[in-house]
Amino acid sequence: MDFIGANILSVSQFERADIERVFDVADAMTPYAKREKVTRVLEGAILGNMFMEPSTRTRLSFGAAFNLLGGTVRETVGITASAMAKGESLYDTARVLSGYSDVICMRHPQEGSVAEFAAASRVPVVNGGDGANEHPTQALLDLYTIRKELAAHGRTLDDFRIAMIGDLKHGRTVHSLCKLLCLFGSVHITLVSPPELAMPDAIVEKLREVGHEVTVTDQLESSIAHVDIVYSTRIQEERFASQDEANRYRGRFRLNRAIFTRYAEPNTVIMHPLPRDSRAEANELDTDLNEHPSLAIFRQTDNGLLVRMALFALLLGVERQVDKYAREVNWHSRRNPV
Repeated sequence: MDFIGANILSVSQFERADIERVFDVADAMTPYAKREKVTRVLEGAILGNMFMEPSTRTRLSFGAAFNLLGGTVRETVGITASAMAKGESLYDTARVLSGYSDVICMRHPQEGSVAEFAAASRVPVVNGGDGANEHPTQALLDLYTIRKELAAHGRTLDDFRIAMIGDLKHGRTVHSLCKLLCLFGSVHITLVSPPELAMPDAIVEKLREVGHEVTVTDQLESSIAHVDIVYSTRIQEERFASQDEANRYRGRFRLNRAIFTRYAEPNTVIMHPLPRDSRAEANELDTDLNEHPSLAIFRQTDNGLLVRMALFALLLGVERQVDKYAREVNWHSRRNPV
Protein backbone atom coordinates (compact mmCIF):
# COMPACT_ATOMS: atom_id res chain seq x y z
CA MET A 1 0.00 0.00 0.00
CA ASP A 2 1.21 3.49 -0.87
CA PHE A 3 0.24 5.41 2.24
CA ILE A 4 1.14 8.92 1.09
CA GLY A 5 -2.05 10.80 0.25
CA ALA A 6 -4.22 7.70 0.64
CA ASN A 7 -7.69 7.48 2.14
CA ILE A 8 -8.16 5.05 5.04
CA LEU A 9 -11.73 3.86 4.56
CA SER A 10 -11.71 0.11 5.20
CA VAL A 11 -9.44 -2.51 6.69
CA SER A 12 -9.85 -4.35 3.39
CA GLN A 13 -7.24 -1.96 1.99
CA PHE A 14 -4.51 -3.51 4.13
CA GLU A 15 -2.21 -6.40 3.44
CA ARG A 16 -0.29 -7.95 6.32
CA ALA A 17 2.87 -6.04 5.38
CA ASP A 18 0.92 -2.77 5.56
CA ILE A 19 -0.26 -3.54 9.08
CA GLU A 20 3.26 -4.42 10.17
CA ARG A 21 4.45 -1.12 8.69
CA VAL A 22 1.84 0.83 10.68
CA PHE A 23 2.79 -1.02 13.86
CA ASP A 24 6.52 -0.37 13.35
CA VAL A 25 5.86 3.35 13.00
CA ALA A 26 3.47 3.24 15.99
CA ASP A 27 6.24 1.72 18.12
CA ALA A 28 8.51 4.62 17.14
CA MET A 29 5.88 7.11 18.33
CA THR A 30 6.08 5.88 21.94
CA PRO A 31 8.39 8.62 23.36
CA TYR A 32 6.16 11.33 21.87
CA ALA A 33 2.91 9.79 23.12
CA LYS A 34 4.50 9.41 26.58
CA ARG A 35 5.58 13.08 26.50
CA GLU A 36 9.23 12.15 26.78
CA LYS A 37 9.89 14.16 23.61
CA VAL A 38 8.11 16.76 21.51
CA THR A 39 8.13 16.84 17.71
CA ARG A 40 6.94 19.60 15.37
CA VAL A 41 7.14 17.54 12.19
CA LEU A 42 3.56 18.54 11.16
CA GLU A 43 3.84 22.19 12.16
CA GLY A 44 1.53 24.19 9.89
CA ALA A 45 -0.58 21.16 8.90
CA ILE A 46 -4.31 21.17 9.68
CA LEU A 47 -6.54 18.23 10.60
CA GLY A 48 -10.25 18.67 9.93
CA ASN A 49 -12.26 16.55 12.39
CA MET A 50 -15.80 15.98 11.06
CA PHE A 51 -17.81 14.00 13.60
CA MET A 52 -21.47 13.69 12.68
CA GLU A 53 -22.10 11.17 15.49
CA PRO A 54 -21.27 11.40 19.20
CA SER A 55 -17.66 10.53 19.99
CA THR A 56 -15.22 11.09 22.81
CA ARG A 57 -12.22 8.77 22.45
CA THR A 58 -12.01 8.61 18.67
CA ARG A 59 -12.42 12.34 18.11
CA LEU A 60 -10.04 13.39 20.88
CA SER A 61 -7.57 10.65 20.01
CA PHE A 62 -7.38 11.79 16.40
CA GLY A 63 -6.96 15.38 17.53
CA ALA A 64 -4.37 14.59 20.19
CA ALA A 65 -2.39 12.41 17.79
CA PHE A 66 -2.22 15.23 15.25
CA ASN A 67 -1.30 17.77 17.93
CA LEU A 68 1.49 15.55 19.24
CA LEU A 69 3.02 15.61 15.77
CA GLY A 70 2.89 19.40 15.80
CA GLY A 71 -0.25 19.95 13.74
CA THR A 72 -3.39 22.00 14.36
CA VAL A 73 -6.95 20.64 14.68
CA ARG A 74 -10.24 22.19 13.56
CA GLU A 75 -13.51 20.45 14.44
CA THR A 76 -17.17 20.23 13.49
CA VAL A 77 -19.26 18.14 15.88
CA GLY A 78 -22.80 17.02 15.01
CA ILE A 79 -24.83 17.39 11.84
CA THR A 80 -26.87 20.21 13.39
CA ALA A 81 -23.66 22.21 13.80
CA SER A 82 -22.76 21.85 10.13
CA ALA A 83 -24.11 23.14 6.84
CA MET A 84 -25.49 19.63 6.25
CA ALA A 85 -28.38 20.70 8.48
CA LYS A 86 -29.19 23.22 5.73
CA GLY A 87 -29.16 20.54 3.05
CA GLU A 88 -25.55 20.73 1.91
CA SER A 89 -24.39 17.54 0.22
CA LEU A 90 -21.43 15.40 1.26
CA TYR A 91 -19.82 16.34 -2.05
CA ASP A 92 -20.00 20.07 -1.43
CA THR A 93 -18.89 19.70 2.18
CA ALA A 94 -15.90 17.64 1.14
CA ARG A 95 -14.87 20.07 -1.59
CA VAL A 96 -14.99 22.98 0.83
CA LEU A 97 -13.38 21.40 3.89
CA SER A 98 -10.57 19.79 1.93
CA GLY A 99 -9.55 23.30 0.95
CA TYR A 100 -9.11 24.10 4.64
CA SER A 101 -7.35 20.91 5.72
CA ASP A 102 -4.39 18.67 4.96
CA VAL A 103 -6.19 15.54 6.17
CA ILE A 104 -9.78 14.95 7.32
CA CYS A 105 -11.16 12.44 9.83
CA MET A 106 -14.87 11.78 9.51
CA ARG A 107 -17.55 9.87 11.40
CA HIS A 108 -21.06 9.61 9.97
CA PRO A 109 -24.12 7.50 10.88
CA GLN A 110 -24.76 6.23 7.34
CA GLU A 111 -22.85 3.27 5.91
CA GLY A 112 -20.73 4.26 2.92
CA SER A 113 -21.02 7.97 3.68
CA VAL A 114 -17.33 8.45 4.47
CA ALA A 115 -16.33 6.82 1.19
CA GLU A 116 -18.73 9.14 -0.64
CA PHE A 117 -17.18 12.11 1.17
CA ALA A 118 -13.65 10.90 0.37
CA ALA A 119 -14.43 10.63 -3.35
CA ALA A 120 -14.94 14.41 -3.45
CA SER A 121 -12.14 15.38 -1.06
CA ARG A 122 -8.88 16.87 -2.25
CA VAL A 123 -6.95 15.57 0.78
CA PRO A 124 -6.72 12.18 2.53
CA VAL A 125 -9.79 11.10 4.50
CA VAL A 126 -9.75 8.71 7.45
CA ASN A 127 -12.90 6.79 8.36
CA GLY A 128 -13.74 7.35 12.03
CA GLY A 129 -16.77 5.07 11.75
CA ASP A 130 -19.60 4.92 9.20
CA GLY A 131 -22.76 3.54 10.74
CA ALA A 132 -22.57 -0.17 11.53
CA ASN A 133 -20.14 -0.71 8.67
CA GLU A 134 -16.49 -0.23 9.68
CA HIS A 135 -14.12 1.49 12.07
CA PRO A 136 -10.69 0.77 10.58
CA THR A 137 -8.49 2.72 12.99
CA GLN A 138 -10.20 1.10 15.99
CA ALA A 139 -9.52 -2.32 14.48
CA LEU A 140 -5.87 -1.40 13.95
CA LEU A 141 -5.43 -0.21 17.52
CA ASP A 142 -7.25 -3.31 18.78
CA LEU A 143 -4.95 -5.58 16.80
CA TYR A 144 -1.91 -3.59 17.96
CA THR A 145 -3.10 -4.05 21.56
CA ILE A 146 -3.67 -7.77 21.07
CA ARG A 147 -0.16 -8.12 19.63
CA LYS A 148 1.41 -6.34 22.62
CA GLU A 149 -0.65 -8.24 25.19
CA LEU A 150 0.10 -11.60 23.58
CA ALA A 151 3.81 -10.81 23.30
CA ALA A 152 3.96 -10.35 27.08
CA HIS A 153 3.04 -14.04 27.35
CA GLY A 154 5.17 -15.30 24.47
CA ARG A 155 2.31 -15.56 21.98
CA THR A 156 1.79 -14.08 18.51
CA LEU A 157 -1.04 -12.98 16.24
CA ASP A 158 -0.67 -16.25 14.33
CA ASP A 159 -1.69 -18.44 17.24
CA PHE A 160 -4.26 -17.22 19.75
CA ARG A 161 -7.84 -17.56 20.95
CA ILE A 162 -10.37 -14.72 21.20
CA ALA A 163 -13.98 -14.47 22.34
CA MET A 164 -16.02 -11.55 20.98
CA ILE A 165 -19.08 -10.83 23.10
CA GLY A 166 -22.18 -8.68 22.75
CA ASP A 167 -23.81 -6.89 19.82
CA LEU A 168 -21.87 -8.43 16.96
CA LYS A 169 -24.48 -7.48 14.36
CA HIS A 170 -24.15 -3.72 14.75
CA GLY A 171 -20.64 -3.51 16.23
CA ARG A 172 -18.47 -1.98 13.52
CA THR A 173 -15.35 -2.48 15.65
CA VAL A 174 -15.69 -6.27 15.63
CA HIS A 175 -16.57 -6.28 11.93
CA SER A 176 -13.31 -4.53 11.08
CA LEU A 177 -11.27 -6.56 13.57
CA CYS A 178 -12.50 -9.85 12.10
CA LYS A 179 -11.51 -8.71 8.63
CA LEU A 180 -7.99 -7.94 9.86
CA LEU A 181 -7.73 -11.32 11.58
CA CYS A 182 -8.18 -12.94 8.17
CA LEU A 183 -4.60 -11.85 7.40
CA PHE A 184 -3.21 -14.01 10.21
CA GLY A 185 -3.13 -17.73 10.91
CA SER A 186 -4.41 -20.23 13.48
CA VAL A 187 -6.88 -17.95 15.21
CA HIS A 188 -9.74 -19.56 17.16
CA ILE A 189 -12.65 -17.13 17.33
CA THR A 190 -15.68 -17.60 19.56
CA LEU A 191 -18.62 -15.33 18.74
CA VAL A 192 -20.94 -14.83 21.71
CA SER A 193 -24.24 -13.05 21.14
CA PRO A 194 -28.00 -13.52 21.05
CA PRO A 195 -28.94 -15.09 17.71
CA GLU A 196 -30.63 -11.83 16.69
CA LEU A 197 -27.36 -9.91 17.18
CA ALA A 198 -25.01 -12.43 15.58
CA MET A 199 -21.99 -11.55 13.49
CA PRO A 200 -23.00 -11.10 9.80
CA ASP A 201 -22.80 -14.39 7.91
CA ALA A 202 -20.46 -12.99 5.26
CA ILE A 203 -17.82 -12.18 7.90
CA VAL A 204 -18.15 -15.61 9.55
CA GLU A 205 -17.80 -17.31 6.18
CA LYS A 206 -14.68 -15.28 5.37
CA LEU A 207 -13.06 -16.24 8.68
CA ARG A 208 -13.70 -19.89 7.97
CA GLU A 209 -12.50 -19.60 4.37
CA VAL A 210 -9.06 -18.51 5.51
CA GLY A 211 -8.85 -21.46 7.90
CA HIS A 212 -9.83 -19.96 11.24
CA GLU A 213 -11.86 -22.05 13.67
CA VAL A 214 -15.08 -20.20 14.44
CA THR A 215 -17.55 -21.09 17.18
CA VAL A 216 -20.94 -19.36 17.36
CA THR A 217 -22.76 -19.49 20.70
CA ASP A 218 -24.92 -17.56 23.15
CA GLN A 219 -23.20 -18.97 26.26
CA LEU A 220 -20.87 -16.54 28.03
CA GLU A 221 -19.25 -18.56 30.80
CA SER A 222 -18.06 -21.51 28.73
CA SER A 223 -16.85 -19.17 25.97
CA ILE A 224 -14.34 -17.33 28.16
CA ALA A 225 -12.92 -20.47 29.75
CA HIS A 226 -10.06 -21.13 27.33
CA VAL A 227 -9.22 -17.93 25.46
CA ASP A 228 -6.36 -15.43 25.45
CA ILE A 229 -8.55 -12.38 24.74
CA VAL A 230 -12.07 -11.49 25.85
CA TYR A 231 -13.37 -8.65 23.67
CA SER A 232 -16.62 -7.28 25.09
CA THR A 233 -18.89 -4.82 23.27
CA ARG A 234 -21.94 -2.82 24.30
CA ILE A 235 -25.42 -3.06 22.82
CA GLN A 236 -25.43 -0.46 20.03
CA GLU A 237 -28.77 1.02 21.05
CA GLU A 238 -28.50 3.84 18.51
CA ARG A 239 -28.67 1.24 15.69
CA PHE A 240 -31.99 -0.25 16.81
CA ALA A 241 -35.41 0.72 15.51
CA SER A 242 -36.54 1.58 19.04
CA GLN A 243 -35.18 1.87 22.55
CA ASP A 244 -37.53 -0.88 23.68
CA GLU A 245 -35.96 -3.27 21.18
CA ALA A 246 -32.45 -2.42 22.37
CA ASN A 247 -33.47 -2.83 26.00
CA ARG A 248 -34.34 -6.48 25.38
CA TYR A 249 -30.62 -7.24 25.04
CA ARG A 250 -29.00 -4.81 27.47
CA GLY A 251 -27.31 -6.58 30.37
CA ARG A 252 -27.54 -9.97 28.61
CA PHE A 253 -23.80 -10.67 28.81
CA ARG A 254 -22.28 -9.15 31.94
CA LEU A 255 -18.65 -9.75 32.78
CA ASN A 256 -17.60 -9.01 36.34
CA ARG A 257 -14.73 -10.01 38.61
CA ALA A 258 -16.53 -13.05 40.04
CA ILE A 259 -17.41 -14.50 36.62
CA PHE A 260 -13.96 -13.74 35.24
CA THR A 261 -12.18 -15.33 38.22
CA ARG A 262 -14.34 -18.43 38.11
CA TYR A 263 -14.29 -19.17 34.39
CA ALA A 264 -11.36 -17.42 32.67
CA GLU A 265 -7.71 -18.35 32.69
CA PRO A 266 -5.57 -16.06 34.91
CA ASN A 267 -3.74 -14.38 32.00
CA THR A 268 -6.82 -13.79 29.83
CA VAL A 269 -6.83 -10.18 28.60
CA ILE A 270 -10.06 -8.16 28.80
CA MET A 271 -10.68 -5.64 26.00
CA HIS A 272 -13.53 -3.31 25.05
CA PRO A 273 -13.64 -0.63 22.33
CA LEU A 274 -15.43 1.78 24.70
CA PRO A 275 -17.60 3.41 25.70
CA ARG A 276 -18.72 0.69 28.07
CA ASP A 277 -22.27 1.13 29.30
CA SER A 278 -21.88 1.33 33.08
CA ARG A 279 -25.55 1.97 33.80
CA ALA A 280 -27.03 -0.62 36.15
CA GLU A 281 -29.37 -2.08 33.53
CA ALA A 282 -26.49 -2.72 31.13
CA ASN A 283 -23.07 -2.88 32.87
CA GLU A 284 -21.57 -5.27 30.30
CA LEU A 285 -18.09 -4.80 31.77
CA ASP A 286 -18.28 -4.26 35.51
CA THR A 287 -16.32 -1.53 37.26
CA ASP A 288 -15.20 -4.08 39.86
CA LEU A 289 -12.63 -5.10 37.21
CA ASN A 290 -11.14 -1.60 37.07
CA GLU A 291 -7.99 -2.47 39.02
CA HIS A 292 -7.64 -5.98 37.64
CA PRO A 293 -4.30 -6.43 35.82
CA SER A 294 -6.03 -8.28 32.98
CA LEU A 295 -8.19 -5.26 32.13
CA ALA A 296 -6.56 -3.72 29.04
CA ILE A 297 -9.22 -1.18 28.04
CA PHE A 298 -7.13 1.81 29.04
CA ARG A 299 -4.00 0.33 27.48
CA GLN A 300 -6.15 0.11 24.35
CA THR A 301 -6.91 3.82 24.41
CA ASP A 302 -3.24 4.66 24.94
CA ASN A 303 -2.36 2.45 21.98
CA GLY A 304 -4.92 4.29 19.87
CA LEU A 305 -2.83 7.41 20.15
CA LEU A 306 0.24 5.56 18.84
CA VAL A 307 -1.59 3.99 15.90
CA ARG A 308 -3.27 7.23 14.83
CA MET A 309 0.00 9.15 15.09
CA ALA A 310 1.55 6.48 12.85
CA LEU A 311 -1.23 6.79 10.28
CA PHE A 312 -0.94 10.58 10.11
CA ALA A 313 2.82 10.35 9.69
CA LEU A 314 2.46 7.78 6.91
CA LEU A 315 -0.37 9.58 5.08
CA LEU A 316 1.59 12.84 5.05
CA GLY A 317 4.92 11.17 4.32
CA VAL A 318 6.85 12.31 7.40
CA GLU A 319 7.38 9.03 9.27
CA ARG A 320 11.16 9.23 8.72
CA GLN A 321 11.39 12.89 9.74
CA VAL A 322 9.74 12.76 13.17
CA ASP A 323 12.99 12.59 15.15
CA LYS A 324 14.55 15.36 13.06
CA TYR A 325 12.03 17.84 14.49
CA ALA A 326 12.22 16.54 18.07
CA ARG A 327 13.25 18.16 21.34
CA GLU A 328 13.04 17.30 25.00
CA VAL A 329 9.89 18.05 27.00
CA ASN A 330 10.38 21.03 29.32
CA TRP A 331 7.22 20.81 31.45
CA HIS A 332 6.41 18.61 34.42
CA SER A 333 3.92 15.79 34.28
CA ARG A 334 3.57 12.43 36.01
CA ARG A 335 4.79 10.88 32.80
CA ASN A 336 7.74 13.28 32.56
CA PRO A 337 9.04 14.50 35.93
CA VAL A 338 11.54 17.33 35.53
